[in-house]
Amino acid sequence: MTTAADRAAERAEQRRAEIVHAAFKVFTERGYHQAGIADIANELGIGHGTFYRYFANKRDILMHVLADAAERLMSVMAFADPRATDTVAEYRAQVEQICDRLFTLFVEDPEVVRLMFVEALGADPEMTALTLDTYRGLAKGTELYLRNGVEKGFLRADLDTEVTAQALIGVIISCGLSLLTAKDPAAQRERWIQAGTRVMFEGIRSPE
Repeated sequence: MTTAADRAAERAEQRRAEIVHAAFKVFTERGYHQAGIADIANELGIGHGTFYRYFANKRDILMHVLADAAERLMSVMAFADPRATDTVAEYRAQVEQICDRLFTLFVEDPEVVRLMFVEALGADPEMTALTLDTYRGLAKGTELYLRNGVEKGFLRADLDTEVTAQALIGVIISCGLSLLTAKDPAAQRERWIQAGTRVMFEGIRSPE
């Protein structure tokens, strides 16, 4: 049976989520350093006092916003089993599907790109470190897929999976940033998917 305390806790959690969402919007529109608590409160039509019931200050809310954005990125990588593919065709289809999901997120929610690839890196040294930790987490997830490719013979046996995974995260960041200014983000997304998978499976060297 739901108690009054349960309902109060649920309302509090909902309000916290609303503030995080509003802060996400304000930070990506105005920039972290230019935005203030008043901007976040005005976005929701609440008073400063309500904000401070849930978050200590602007930096506190940024940490929650970053955690939410990082979870969105991680969920794209985690939806598939890295060891589920047993043929080259299945492996390539899995890579294309992950790229499609990730780059679609960038097209449909460019605020994630601005926050994770621009704003968070310039907030302060600790926040930069936390953001780089997120990148490293993405690289570790990517490495699991690469290891599967090596173990099953889809990728070259001497592949440095750790460094290659980090390089692929650099490609993902470049894609996200390019989509921010693309005239046709959907078409640009398709180019990235095709070019990225082609480089991974066919390389860029001219056929002999």
